[in-house]
Amino acid sequence: MQKTQDFTKVMQDMAANFPFDTKAYQESFKSSAVLGEKMTKVALEAAEKSNEITSKWTKDALARVGSLAKVKDEPADYSKAFSDFASAAAEMAAENIAAFAEVAKKAQMETVELMLAAGKEMSEDATAAVKKAQTEVTAAAKKAAAAVK
Repeated sequence: MQKTQDFTKVMQDMAANFPFDTKAYQESFKSSAVLGEKMTKVALEAAEKSNEITSKWTKDALARVGSLAKVKDEPADYSKAFSDFASAAAEMAAENIAAFAEVAKKAQMETVELMLAAGKEMSEDATAAVKKAQTEVTAAAKKAAAAVK
């Protein structure tokens, strides 16, 4: 009977001769971590600003409710107070929604800038890694070809 050839040594030799750049992986991980940190900063700033807007809006609304609850001399004054409250509430809503929109717009612009910068950096890194790998693979192939002869 014919015995099956053991390719373990061949595979080990091939893996040992195949270039593997761990520095590129470390740099890639570091770049990803830096991007994550910057994105988190953008999100936290937007959340903080949104919280400030919400807090101010709530304080203003509660202050206006206090004036709405005051005792009036004439029944028509209650109607006027409620009308004034409704108008002020609508105005506050418009102002605060515009403020939220500005926060969202700023966060969106910063995110786009970060993603464009990261994409450019990743493209440059990938190009450099491919060129380096190509050089190393070519050298390893020549070495392997020379060893076979």
